[in-house]
Amino acid sequence: MSLLTVAAIYFILWWTVLFIVLPLGYRSQQEDGEVTAGTVESAPAKFRGGRVVLLTTVISAVLYAAYHVASTYFGFGIADIPVIVPDFE
Repeated sequence: MSLLTVAAIYFILWWTVLFIVLPLGYRSQQEDGEVTAGTVESAPAKFRGGRVVLLTTVISAVLYAAYHVASTYFGFGIADIPVIVPDFE
């Protein structure tokens, strides 16, 4: 597998996991009772961007490692996923 393919698969995994991790631990300003002037009440009270990026990177690395092991050592690939869409030919 080329380095570009590895980077593309990891990037897609990372981006997908980012949107799963973003709401974890989220607290709005309204929930904390301290709304900053000029912001909406639903804005995050404390945005922890570093924590989100680190957690996303770790989870994506574990998922990619699982994919790599499944494809390299067990021969599992995209073509082995069962197709549930009917064939209209």
